[in-house]
Amino acid sequence: MCLVLDVLTSGAHAFLKILLNGSRLGFYEPFRHSFNSLFGQAPTAQIPFTSVLAGATSGAVGAALGNPLFLIKARMQVQLPSYNFTKRTLISNGILPEDSTWTFLASSSVSGACVLVCMQPADTALTRVYNQPTVIGPDGKSRGALYKNPIDCLWKTFKAEGVRGWYKGSTAHFMRIAPHTIITLTANDIIINFYKKAKYGPVDDDS
Repeated sequence: MCLVLDVLTSGAHAFLKILLNGSRLGFYEPFRHSFNSLFGQAPTAQIPFTSVLAGATSGAVGAALGNPLFLIKARMQVQLPSYNFTKRTLISNGILPEDSTWTFLASSSVSGACVLVCMQPADTALTRVYNQPTVIGPDGKSRGALYKNPIDCLWKTFKAEGVRGWYKGSTAHFMRIAPHTIITLTANDIIINFYKKAKYGPVDDDS
């Protein structure tokens, strides 16, 4: 019985992950094109503001579809815009070709680093808040002995350890998110290119 429950739980978790990440990636480009057109820009133009807006919107849709109780992470708001910006920079400067797997790998690696820089302080604060010892307050309720909340944790960590304290454990964090980011974004681009070639034939990406 326990094995059956474990299989069902794992299957449900995998389904939610597929729905969550799939919808985020799938809605990003349509949202970005729509926002670009809304602001009078070319649909395929890489504009930081509309890229971040599209990332946030697709993340919200993914969270709503995958799990209504799931907290919307800022990760996707950093991941997709930084990936597309890096890829366009590599291509426009002639560093790497447009359809090269190396272009996708390099762009997704930079994106993973950007996610680390932006998300590590929050992960550090949440980890310390969750793992801190608790005491019973005057009202009889349990509360953290060291930090009131993540913001209080960030401030106290900064005063005691400086900015470097926010990035403790960043190596382990990067080793955790880098494979996921590289595989997800690279596979997404490869699949999109296969789809475009199968449907439209070999055409330029910006056409």
